[in-house]
Amino acid sequence: MKVRTRFAPSPTGYLHIGGVRTALFCRLFAKQQGGDFILRIDDTDQQRNVGEALEPILDGLRWLGIDWDEGPDVGGPHAPYYQSQRTEKYQAALEQLLAKGFAYYDYARPEEIQTERDAAVAEKRTFVYSRKFMAETPEEKAEFENAGRAAVVRLKMPREGKLIIDDLVRGKVEFDWAHEQDHVIQRADGSFIYHLANVVDDADFEISHVIRAEEHLSNTPRQIFMIQALGYDLPQYAHLPFVAEPGSKTKLSKRKLEKYLKNKDFADLMEHGTRIAKKIGLETTADGFNPVIVDFYKQVGYLPEAIVNYLALLGWSLDDKTEFFTPEDLTRLFSIDRVIKGAASFDAKKLFAFQEMHMAMKAVDEKVQLVQPFLCQHLDGIDDIEDLLVCEEDWHEYILQEHIFSPEKARAYKKAYKCWASDKDLRRKVVEYAGDRIKVFGDILDFVDFFKLDKDVSYDEAAVAKRITEPPEAIPLLRAFREELAKQEDFRHQALEQLMQRFIKTQQIKVNQIIHALRVAVTGKSVGLGMFETLEILGKERVLARIDKTEDRQNNRTNEK
Repeated sequence: MKVRTRFAPSPTGYLHIGGVRTALFCRLFAKQQGGDFILRIDDTDQQRNVGEALEPILDGLRWLGIDWDEGPDVGGPHAPYYQSQRTEKYQAALEQLLAKGFAYYDYARPEEIQTERDAAVAEKRTFVYSRKFMAETPEEKAEFENAGRAAVVRLKMPREGKLIIDDLVRGKVEFDWAHEQDHVIQRADGSFIYHLANVVDDADFEISHVIRAEEHLSNTPRQIFMIQALGYDLPQYAHLPFVAEPGSKTKLSKRKLEKYLKNKDFADLMEHGTRIAKKIGLETTADGFNPVIVDFYKQVGYLPEAIVNYLALLGWSLDDKTEFFTPEDLTRLFSIDRVIKGAASFDAKKLFAFQEMHMAMKAVDEKVQLVQPFLCQHLDGIDDIEDLLVCEEDWHEYILQEHIFSPEKARAYKKAYKCWASDKDLRRKVVEYAGDRIKVFGDILDFVDFFKLDKDVSYDEAAVAKRITEPPEAIPLLRAFREELAKQEDFRHQALEQLMQRFIKTQQIKVNQIIHALRVAVTGKSVGLGMFETLEILGKERVLARIDKTEDRQNNRTNEK
């Protein structure tokens, strides 16, 4: 029999890290076995569904490379793949359960059920519904309905014996039927509960292995009861450990952000992402911008393969030493028998370490391409687009095609673009010389000043005072070094460093008498990339212009005094 697994998210919110880990394991198991991975949308609960939440779920899975063989936007022989579109199948199964005596109409009111629950608590016994308001004949139904009662449909669960399953992760698991409730499978409004829909769809889609989080283990008895009652083939079950909070065994929740921010590593991860988000104009509300949600990592520029590598190790390992895996490695090596039973704690520091490892493997040219959208998003948030230079025709076309700017902004953009069209290597140089300072692609925005026009460079006034205004030799030395730079043909960083060495020797000064003033003059700041790499990135024309601007600023201040 062909292996077929499924992941069935509900469109009730953004894609949770724990849900992604489940989807990943489902897909890895299916692919490792030469099988199919199916995506099904559990939208039976219309009151909790959020229409706009579905697309981020699909986008998040695609971004991570968790593609599906059948499902939304793909289709397949078992369509439709939305549970809300499959109600006829559920109704047919419901009628079959009723006809066979495995389900019944129940006319109890909620408060009457609660009274029985309260009595069980008071008597310190397990609550078991009395079935006092059960109707199994048309006459009984009519009597209750004439009294103004509405019915739900409940399963008529066994009251004795045991259910034993062989779980692929947890081994032998036993359940007492006496502890099972007569679960509702159809609401009074006619809508169906997830558990019935789940059983019918798994059978219809020929699911061979149900791989899901351990919180669904308690659902298994009622589902197996229905599977057997309906004559379906029983799938194999594998209940995965849940993803736990940082440093805890409690299940990770997207609603506890404030609590998790007390963990330093989690807070650092969040602060880093927030800094990038602000530069590209993203909202940072807890509902949508949260490290517990996959979209967080996509928005600020993580590598999907780094996230997948980390998530694979939340509850699974190949051995006691191997940690670095490509998606291809995981597909080849994953096995369900290496999944642990215990909860796997979310470790923000370790996740970031995987990001750094995978980023280090990327070629510069690929990084140059992948930082581009973040610069584009930053440009979109700039009121005066001429504050930035733009340097490649393909980038220009990209922005116009994506309609990032209004026509007015596009024209201003084009004007700035034309000024700097010859600087086609600018982004590549920034990425190359920034090196591992760009840990996620959004970090390119730490170096956005390289893309500013010279007239718009802003200065750290404290740095200007300390490095340029106060030392009496600063401006004369800058002027003298400018003359050397103007004569320099080779503007690569190695040649510029050699030029500096000759200059300090000729001037009989120490390097710190010129290097700090030079940095502030050309960048406006006291810290940044390597000095000579910075000069190379800016190029001769811009470096000379910025030194001139600095000298003019100082002269104007002197005249004002």
